[in-house]
Amino acid sequence: MPLREEQARDPAIIAALGGLLLSVVTPLSTMLGVRAIRWQRDLLRFGLSVPFFVTHDLGLLFAAPRAQLRIGVREELKAFAKDAPPNSIPPAFAEYEKLLQEIAGAETSLRAESLRLSDELVVVLLLRILGGQNFAKPDAKKRDAGLPLDPDLLRDLDRQLVALYRKVPREAESRALDRLSRGRLQILTLVDALDLDTLRLVGMLGPEASAKGALAEVDLLAAISTTAANDVVNFSLELLPSILETRRNATTSAFAAHGYAGVGNKGSLDSMVLTELAWDDAEFGRRYIDNEILYYTRERSSEEARRLHYVLIDASASMRGERQVFARGLAIALGKKLQLAGEEVWFRFFDSRLYEVQRARPQELPIAHLLGFKGERGRNPARVFAQLGTELALLRARDGREPLIHLLTHAALHIPRAIVADVREVARISGVFILPSGGELELDYLDLLESHTVVDHSTLSERNRRAKAATAIVDQASKRAEDRPKSALEPPIPR
Repeated sequence: MPLREEQARDPAIIAALGGLLLSVVTPLSTMLGVRAIRWQRDLLRFGLSVPFFVTHDLGLLFAAPRAQLRIGVREELKAFAKDAPPNSIPPAFAEYEKLLQEIAGAETSLRAESLRLSDELVVVLLLRILGGQNFAKPDAKKRDAGLPLDPDLLRDLDRQLVALYRKVPREAESRALDRLSRGRLQILTLVDALDLDTLRLVGMLGPEASAKGALAEVDLLAAISTTAANDVVNFSLELLPSILETRRNATTSAFAAHGYAGVGNKGSLDSMVLTELAWDDAEFGRRYIDNEILYYTRERSSEEARRLHYVLIDASASMRGERQVFARGLAIALGKKLQLAGEEVWFRFFDSRLYEVQRARPQELPIAHLLGFKGERGRNPARVFAQLGTELALLRARDGREPLIHLLTHAALHIPRAIVADVREVARISGVFILPSGGELELDYLDLLESHTVVDHSTLSERNRRAKAATAIVDQASKRAEDRPKSALEPPIPR
């Protein structure tokens, strides 16, 4: 389909579409090309300006199955090259084609195509691979520009490529290909070193587990760029198979759904227990006013009175290494277990201060934040828990629910007993304390906690024992949550 008049006059659109003559990866579906437009727009927002055909080719190698792609020089370019003026095709194009062929055969790209990556994750991979190259910076006025998300732009485009390619100078494409040619070894190294296990973990916890927006993409980019995050991912993947077997328990409801499950004091007239009609008029009226009439209730998954679980993770310097891996992997597994059971889960890091709350969306966890967060602000437990107590008191007064705090920290978290007592007035606290080598747990507020678990150094150093300990903690936390009546929305305890 020919471009519309206003599109045919836009040099940015002409340059981007005409540049596809140099693309080495051709999708068999127009919608795959539309995804590439979205990737290009996101890269511009991050300040990375590369020719559209580079984004298109490299992104498709990671996002689409090989059966939906044709890899090789376009026939249109071969025909154009026969009578093209000298230097019409960038001299580095042959090197670019070779680079794309090598990436297409790399194990990481072959594995990535089976993960069915979302657009956000493809953008993160492109930032990781191309971010180190010194491409020209995009014009600040055009930072949020780019091609419109219009499938008609790419429909029947092959016949127009040569004409569009000739309309504008191609020095920018030539410079970009020179840059890619010089950075070939660095790019191939980054491709081989991509941490696809992190992307697989994101896929296991839902297609949008990385959350949305530029901040989530930055967090995920940090996660796949650090070796420490890979250790957390591997530990989480050990725990999740058993965690994902959890199923949400059904409860009863007065709404007409599924079958009858029991008897209650709320319902409609058509679900009233028939023996209620045996009462005389006066007694029936009294029972109705006092809400003593019995109704059949039906099965329904409970959503409205979910408990609030507050996973508090220590990010101070004392939690580096194996302790950090255990705490963050445990937080991911615990959050998913509680979420599958129908609970509401919030995550929060602390060191010398409390960081922003990360709320888990339905069927999603803030994986990118949990993997990529770095805390480097020292330690001040008294300040942190004093602030936490104040915030939870306000939350309890507004919401009515009693939060369940799951504290994941080390054995030397010394908090004044009075502060812990204040927090305990508005929330239940369960602690997981990770001991150093040869250390002991000597804290004067342990009796104020509802429960606490100690994980010693020998447990952390053995893979099987570490996984068993984490699974046991998750199961215990889930059981304690189930023992608490879900409908209990007690008023706040006076302070």
